[in-house]
Amino acid sequence: GALLVNERIDREELCGALSPCSLSFEIVVENPLELYSGTVEIQDINDNDPVFPSSQARLEISESVAAGARFPLESAQDPDVGINSLQTYQLSANPNFALDVQTRVDGSKYAELVLEKELDREEQRELNLVLTALDGGSPPRSAHLQIHIDVIDANDNAPVFNQSTYKASVRENTPSGTLVARISAYDLDDGPNGDIVYSFSSHTPAKVRELFALDSATGELRVKGQLDYEETKLYEIYLQAKDKGAVPGVAHCKVLVEVVDVNDNAPEVTVTSVYSPVPEDAAPGTVVALLSVTDLDSHDNGLVSDVNDNAPKASQDSYDVYIPENNMPGIPILNVSATDPDLGRNAHLSYTLLQGDTTFGHLFSINQDNGTLYLLTSLDHEDQVEFSMMVQVQDGGLPPLATNVSVSVFVTDLNDNAPTVLYPHPNTTATYTDVVAPGTPAGHMVTKVVAVDADAGYNAWISYTLLQATDPSLFSVGLHNGEIFTARQLREDDAPEHTLVILLKDHGEPVLSTSATVSISVAEMVKEVLTDLTDVAPANDPRRHVTFYLILAVILVSAAFFITMLSVGIFKCYKWRQSKELCNSSRSTTYRTPGPFQHIDAVRGGFTPPSFYHQVYLTTDSRQSDLLCKKPFTSSPLGSRQGTIRNGEPGLYHQIVGTASRLPTPAE
Repeated sequence: GALLVNERIDREELCGALSPCSLSFEIVVENPLELYSGTVEIQDINDNDPVFPSSQARLEISESVAAGARFPLESAQDPDVGINSLQTYQLSANPNFALDVQTRVDGSKYAELVLEKELDREEQRELNLVLTALDGGSPPRSAHLQIHIDVIDANDNAPVFNQSTYKASVRENTPSGTLVARISAYDLDDGPNGDIVYSFSSHTPAKVRELFALDSATGELRVKGQLDYEETKLYEIYLQAKDKGAVPGVAHCKVLVEVVDVNDNAPEVTVTSVYSPVPEDAAPGTVVALLSVTDLDSHDNGLVSDVNDNAPKASQDSYDVYIPENNMPGIPILNVSATDPDLGRNAHLSYTLLQGDTTFGHLFSINQDNGTLYLLTSLDHEDQVEFSMMVQVQDGGLPPLATNVSVSVFVTDLNDNAPTVLYPHPNTTATYTDVVAPGTPAGHMVTKVVAVDADAGYNAWISYTLLQATDPSLFSVGLHNGEIFTARQLREDDAPEHTLVILLKDHGEPVLSTSATVSISVAEMVKEVLTDLTDVAPANDPRRHVTFYLILAVILVSAAFFITMLSVGIFKCYKWRQSKELCNSSRSTTYRTPGPFQHIDAVRGGFTPPSFYHQVYLTTDSRQSDLLCKKPFTSSPLGSRQGTIRNGEPGLYHQIVGTASRLPTPAE
């Protein structure tokens, strides 16, 4: 009597949506014969997924739709029943829509989109949402629907200009068609709602429409008529941009067009007669007429032209600039200021640094337009304290006029150098030991620490302090002079060797310091100290070679000088003997016309000054010959008198010749 399932049972095929789902049957029992009625209820299991009619849904929603609007969505179907049937819907997260799930009379579920935040097509043109249908099974089964929403544009944006006011300038003689300005507006809407048309505003004067033309598509404002500065100097043009929507949006702007004057008007001279006709006895200075000159042009075009008759004038003739050393490179240190009362180009000033020293070009630079002087590198007070230069201020006239301004840059000192010890030398391998005799009384100066500081002023003041000593009670150091004294009398039990460490500090801010080590031996004689130092090898001193070469150079120069002076003396003696032999030559020879003349250099002989150069021509018997003198090559009073003698009367000439019958000896 077992009841068995003969084949797989599908509740949805047998009963569909009917619930409960049951099958009735009858059972015949024999012996005894009996008839029984039976019913089998087919229970549902969650074996079916919810299904949407399509996988995608497309909606078109205008951006002008108000919040609260509802949009029904397609429902999903689930053949299961009861708890396994479709139970709810879910919507993906988004800022604009919410989901409202409703229940029909038959218990089925459906969903609607509710607009919570108005759409803006200019912000987001489309939205993509996902609707999920869920049944009540465990685990639940689901289905998904892709919802694509197109945001339809509405003319909700008016055109906007990129600036409310445009400015332009144009010369009054500008030809027609010249571009003055280009206005630009944008509209966030699409299609006709975003197409912009440019035009003049309704209250634009007719005169402006005659002088200017506006391109409705590009927004280009161009010259249309003839402009005249003397008539109107500034035009205020109002323009508008309008879209092509059903209810068009409008934006407004204005363009300020400045007309630039050109020199298109000649000066006009008006003569007003005061006294006409003028009588012939009118006194000088009588006013005859009044003249007035006018020019309709503006500024320089309407003045009597300027002449570059004024040189630039500096606010100061000289500048003193104080710069701390170790400065930052590239900093401005001075602004040279000058003015020029001329006009236009004649008043345009340029600044130039006159570099007397070629190194200044690497240190200083000046801006040609505003006269700002820059320091290009870092300065060192210990290298150079002062820099003097000249700045030339020149105008742009023809010819240009210039003024020179003196600039002195002083480098102030900073405490950037520590004291340097000169004695005892800190960087030598040799040992310097000072000696003091036993029993030396207190106050005896043993040695002195010598130091320098490359800084200046208060930064270079050095103070000396005893930092460390073998016996601190035995020696003291002078605070300002570095002299080391015995603080007490030396005793026999004092150590034979003493090492002192002296601290040297300057007075700058911050304080810089260094130290010096001094060795002092207590001994009766210097020989004892030298005996202790015999093991110390002397350092090679490269300066001894320099000394040798210096001595050799002095010897060579002295020898060359001695040889030169000896040669000059021999030559002088030779010339003197030659002149003496010439004077002692034959005297009996009769006077004859001189043959080949012998030349005596009187200048080198010491008889006449160097500015008076002459030549003496003698015969073989010079004591009885005529003395003939040539004119000097250089003009002098004595030379002019010689010329007079030579070119004068014959009698006077012979008389002088007769008195000069003997040549003076060198001794005379």
